[in-house]
Formats: sequence, C-alpha cells, structure tokens
Amino acid sequence: MALEKPITVICPNGHLSYARLEKGSFESGLKSSPDAVCADAGSNDVGPYPLGSDTCTSPEEWQRHDIREMLLASRKLGVPMIIGSANDCGTNKGVDKFIRIVKEVAKENSLPPFTLASIRCTLNKQFVQNALTKGARITGLDGRSDLTQQDIDKTDNMIAVMGAEPIQRAVEGGADVIITSRTSDCCIFAGFALAKGASKDMAYYFGKVMECASFCAEPYMGKESIIGTVGKDYVTVEACHPGQRCTPASLAGHAMYERKDPYFEAAAGGTIDMRACKYEQVAEKATKVTGQKFIESKEYFVKLEGSGRVGDRRYLIVGIRDPMTIKTIEKAIEWAKGKVTEQFGENGKEYHLFYHVYGKNAILGDMEPVKETKSHELCVVVEAVAENPARADLIVTLGARSIFYARLKTKGTAGGAALLTDEALEAKPVYRWTMNHIIKIDDPYVHFPITYEKIGAK
Repeated sequence: MALEKPITVICPNGHLSYARLEKGSFESGLKSSPDAVCADAGSNDVGPYPLGSDTCTSPEEWQRHDIREMLLASRKLGVPMIIGSANDCGTNKGVDKFIRIVKEVAKENSLPPFTLASIRCTLNKQFVQNALTKGARITGLDGRSDLTQQDIDKTDNMIAVMGAEPIQRAVEGGADVIITSRTSDCCIFAGFALAKGASKDMAYYFGKVMECASFCAEPYMGKESIIGTVGKDYVTVEACHPGQRCTPASLAGHAMYERKDPYFEAAAGGTIDMRACKYEQVAEKATKVTGQKFIESKEYFVKLEGSGRVGDRRYLIVGIRDPMTIKTIEKAIEWAKGKVTEQFGENGKEYHLFYHVYGKNAILGDMEPVKETKSHELCVVVEAVAENPARADLIVTLGARSIFYARLKTKGTAGGAALLTDEALEAKPVYRWTMNHIIKIDDPYVHFPITYEKIGAK
C-alpha cells in the first residue's frame, strides 16, 4: 500500500507522564485534526530499578491525566491513539495497568465503543537461555560483553524491545487504541506511518524525530506538543507551543540527542541513516527534512533489557561549612572509609560505600575539570548498599559520622560536619543492568502477540 496523502501525528509528551503533558500546546495542536495521537511512555533514563522490580517511576495520577487527555482527544477526532512502552519500562504488567486506566477513563466518560489492541511480550529468560545453550551469540551493546549464563542468573526481570511491525499490524487490523510493551522509541510512530503506506525511509526517521516531542524544538521547553507530517519523500515537524519553533538547527541537533553517532540510529530491523538529511525552514515554526534513509538488516534483531537486584540502600546527608575541612575533604572521606573498612571489610565486596560531594565533583567525579574547590560549603551524600537494610543502615551511619570524627591536623573539636538527620534515610533497593544486548529472532511478530477487545458504552 502506497501513501495516498500526507499524514500527520501529534505527540504531546516525550516519556509520557514522567511529568504531565502541557494542555495548552496539546489543545492547540489538536485544532489541526491530526491523523493519530502517539506517545512513548518508556525510558531507560530512569535506571534499572523499575524494570527489575516491575514497578514504575511515574505517578499513576500523572499517567491517568495524560492517558485521559490523549484518549478523549483521539476519540473526539476518531483517530488512533498509540502509547508504547507502557508504565516506564514496558513490561506486561505495565501494559495491564495502562489497559486498566484506559478502560476506567472510557467508562467514566461514557465513550462510544472502540477497539482496543494490547501488544505484550512473550520473549522471556527461558527463550534467551535456550538460545544461549544452542550456541547463539547474544551481542552486547555499548561496550558490554556478549551475554553469559552468569548475566542470565543475575537477572530478576527482562523485556525484549519490539519493532514497528506489531504496531503496524494492529493499526491495519482496525485498532482505535494501541498499548504496547517495550518498544523501540521510533517504532511507535513508524508503525502507524508504515500502516498508512509511508516508506521505511520516511517512517523510521519520522519516529526518531517525534518521540521526544518538544525536545526537537527551540527554545527548550519540555512536555510541549509537536505535530509531524509524513509525505512521500519528506518529513515536516512543527512546534505547537506559541513560543517554540522547529528549525534546521533544532532538528539536526536532536539527531545527536542521546546518541554517540549523529548520523545513525539502530532500531529493530535496521538502521536510520541521516548522513544525507537536508533541513529546510518551510514556515515560521516548521522545518522540512529530506534525504533520510532506512537500511534494512539482513537478519532481524531485537534488544534485550534486563535488571537484577544488588541489595538494600541507605543515605545520610552531611553538611560541611568549616573551611579547613572543606580544603581537606578528601582526607576526611578517606579516614571515614578506613573506619568502615575496619569493621566491615573491604569496600566493594560485601557492601558498597559512596561519597557524593556536591560543591566539588558529585556530578562528573574524576572527570570534573575544575580541581580547586571554591565553595563555602559542601553537601556530602553518603550512600551505602548492602545485603539487607540493617547492615546498610550500620555502614552508612558509620561512614557519615566518621567524617565528623576524622582526625585532621587542621580540624578542631567542633563544627567539622553537620548531619541533616541522625537517622539514615531509607531508599528503594538497588538494581543493576544485567542485559543490554541484541538477540536474533526469526519473526518480528511471534514474540509480540496482539489482543483485540471492544471497549466503551453500548
């Protein structure tokens, strides 16, 4: 099927519900009557905890707000609503949660009947285990080694990242609302465009530039809406906020966002090639892009994301105002670490102890180019990770209080450190990424089954 006419999609939010969508620009964009309302609701930026624990970081109140706005708008226009990577990490549990919210919103607003498609993931640890046993190479990404049995054993939860094909099939199957498990960000939008006849060259680039919403516009304003148009040989993107514009610079710059290579982006089934992209300002708030290509891979790979539990975590916050202690803060921390080692053994074996020194180098660590600390006060966040809460509590308490007792030649008997609270601050358990790999599959559909159901008032 060839693209009969240009199609438009509105994206109201990048990483849906991490913060609520801004209604003003969304409502403004809806006036142009887009052909679909789409958003990506997932991200690895939130770290490995949500996937490992099968929870989320976005409050359900915000999720309900954004889903409600998108659902009511799409049903009023009579166009599809597509949300990919449900509930931050895109597990099947997350899909179930978003489906529940959709049904509740539909009931509360007495929406007329519509077809709901849910796409879940059935590719699990056993499938990965079997592939590894048969000698398959499961390639590590971003410098990570190929997957081993030890990696699988340390994984508490995992998900496979689907491509555009299941979404394309759901759209072609007549779905009005589509909720998916973890999906390549660009494929959420590409799936719709492909179903309407867009070429892969245009569809995948379209998804790449749309998925972060207003991040591709200038000046920076997060959580604002954008409108994207796909034509036979072009993509146009327009900002919906009255104070934002999509420019050649903002779209070209977005190609570098979260990418080590500004010219290529891998997705399930191939790679987006942006080397020949040409950017042209076609209206005050809109830029047209041509020349993009999609290079199909000879074999079909999907990404695996896995997370495993490390231990329990506790924090204490120490304030430093004494100028002499500030000058010798590294020696004070080393002294404190030594006291912990005396009681609990070597750091990094049975426990992990970290000192984050805000006002010195907490953000960049050893890469911080400013070596001279000129701050008049420091905030030292002491973090301990251990096998159980009680042990983490003991280690972080000793590690923090020992800064106060550090034996420095320049330090007096008082005023060296001030604890924000004497009680350790409880935090969520610590998880680490165990899988960041790609695995070959023979069929882009078989591991991502689609379920259709009729929703809404009779």
